[in-house]
Amino acid sequence: MNLESNYLIIDMAEECYKHDGVLELESGEKLEGFEIAYTTRGHLTTAKDNVIWVIHALTGDAKVEEWWSGLIGEDKFFDPTKHFIVCANLLGSCYGSTNPLSDNPKTGTPYYYDFPNLSTKDIAKSLEHLRQNLGISSIHTLIGGSLGGQVALEWAYLLQEQVKHTVILASNAKTSSWTIGFNETQRMAIEADGTWGQNKPDAGKKGLEAARAIAMLSYRHPEDFTNKQSDKEEKLDGFRISSYLRYQGQKLANRFNAFSYWVLSKAMDSHDLGRGRGGVEKALASIPSKVLAIGVDKDVLFLKEESQFIANHVQKGSYKEIHSSAGHDAFLIEYEQLQYILRSFYLEENEG
Repeated sequence: MNLESNYLIIDMAEECYKHDGVLELESGEKLEGFEIAYTTRGHLTTAKDNVIWVIHALTGDAKVEEWWSGLIGEDKFFDPTKHFIVCANLLGSCYGSTNPLSDNPKTGTPYYYDFPNLSTKDIAKSLEHLRQNLGISSIHTLIGGSLGGQVALEWAYLLQEQVKHTVILASNAKTSSWTIGFNETQRMAIEADGTWGQNKPDAGKKGLEAARAIAMLSYRHPEDFTNKQSDKEEKLDGFRISSYLRYQGQKLANRFNAFSYWVLSKAMDSHDLGRGRGGVEKALASIPSKVLAIGVDKDVLFLKEESQFIANHVQKGSYKEIHSSAGHDAFLIEYEQLQYILRSFYLEENEG
């Protein structure tokens, strides 16, 4: 990327944007004000043309250098010495942004089960308010994976010429019945927890553990489990994969909560770029930015064909593929392949 210019230094910061106005939601509900926690890293050029905006996945947060360390950081592909990197905690998430455990201004107590339904379009609209507040007129690259890719695609539609490049990883233009089904089984696990329905921050915690275990089955490919979680000795019980899934469930439940998981999984289900816009193909054709859709060959949750569909229907699209037995999670860990794909994407533009 050719982003060199005169730099106006902005210190690394963890901030919180407070929006006092009403956010009109697709459901017809209203959110009476909201907050978005976000981080900025690096330098903004005087022309403000080097913004890299990253959108995290379902249980991610705004500290992008921690969970995408192989791609973002000093001497990495997106380098804060060259780029101004922004990442916001999504509305509904529990890492500093307004979520079901936030106080409802009407009651002065947490929303809990009264938190409004969010769609990916609603989340994109909240990010648009943040962008305007930051005084960022254009985004050089908007990038996100999974739920983050869905939100990025919605936002790219809203931004139009204000975003130059849109990178969508392991995601889709409309959530498939297959993915909705996986999410529904996870919410059923939460509902089966006897504490779900109580007005307590840790309500549904054991159910969330089970939900995460279910999710892990869709995040990885069977080959990955065979390679990494198979038992070498003969057993009747106490299998390695069982311990692994229980550990992953407990690990998430100790850092996340069932309320945000419920809201954000529902938002993922809602994703349909074509809703109210004449259908998915017409909506994709209305996106003017250069779009790179990256699929994973062994992703069993967001199929590679869904990424190919995006690339084939936007105005300026290209498709690239990650090859990995890690499945859906490959977009978070296959750094060498990602860097090669991204480098080629920008080089092709410069050569063109």
